[in-house]
Amino acid sequence: MSASAAKVSTKKTFLKGKKTEQGPPNKRRKLDRSQLSSGSPARSQDTSTSAFPRGKSTTAIDPELAVDFTTQETKNGESLATLRKMIFGRLEHTSTQTDPGKYLAIDCEMVGVGIDGEESSLARVSIVNYWGAVQLDEFVKQKERVVDYRTKWSGIRPSDMVRAKQFEEVQKTVAALTKDRIIVGHAVHNDLKVLLLSHPGPCIRDTQHLAAKHNVTSSKRPALRNLVKQELDVVIQGGEHSSVTDARATMAVFRLHRKEWEKGFRPLPAPGAGASNKRKRVESSEPSEPTPPGRGRKGVSSGLSTIVKRTPQMKSKTAVKTTSNNWWTTLGASGIAGKGSMKL
Repeated sequence: MSASAAKVSTKKTFLKGKKTEQGPPNKRRKLDRSQLSSGSPARSQDTSTSAFPRGKSTTAIDPELAVDFTTQETKNGESLATLRKMIFGRLEHTSTQTDPGKYLAIDCEMVGVGIDGEESSLARVSIVNYWGAVQLDEFVKQKERVVDYRTKWSGIRPSDMVRAKQFEEVQKTVAALTKDRIIVGHAVHNDLKVLLLSHPGPCIRDTQHLAAKHNVTSSKRPALRNLVKQELDVVIQGGEHSSVTDARATMAVFRLHRKEWEKGFRPLPAPGAGASNKRKRVESSEPSEPTPPGRGRKGVSSGLSTIVKRTPQMKSKTAVKTTSNNWWTTLGASGIAGKGSMKL
């Protein structure tokens, strides 16, 4: 009996010890559940970020809220507040400031066509003048099926194609508007390429090229958003792009450095002056009196007074003078008597 009692007592002590070992983990699990129910810092952080849709960051704030439009600071003779207002379209223009003027800034937005939407197609063109007034803002109708509208960057949606115009019509309008004017753009060769247009080199001001050339930035190909942030302390292209805003930002950067950048270009002649000067030169080169037959310009033979006869045997040139029409009057002048002639 003592042996069986010893076994029972050891079993009870073992069970007691087992209960005591399982106690603390159960209490910790209860504490964990209570913390999860009450809300831990990690849980609150997840709920704060899940309120925003996927693909959008919490820093997507209106860029205009962080811009100082009241500063009195100037740079290279230009008011920073005025240029900032111009970028976001807050300036009121006079009647003269709405005209195209000498300088026009251009920017285009593209959509993706072709296989996987990798090929770019022109979808929107915007042109502003020196003061930021919009001169042209048109959507372009697509001839191919759009695979990717690139809305995240281009800001273009299928609904914008409802009021779009044909490419040929937009191209003709852009060509007429930019004729005899200076085009300002950032990597403007891309814009001209999609428009299938060319422009004289002396009439192009590429802010990307000029900024690198004059050491405004250390990068050889600075992005427009970085250049605008550095020069104007303004954030653009934070979300969907706007070709109007980008064109105004490009013009603002150009206005800051216009005096320095224009030193490398020759002044352009007045519109139509080249054609009029050429016409005057053509008119002055025309002779006032008709040239007599057989006489060309001074110092240049007409080829009528001398005939060059080439003989393959002699390999020499013999000049044969042309005879006049009254050849019979010269028969008696020869010192050699002809056949059947008689001297008196």
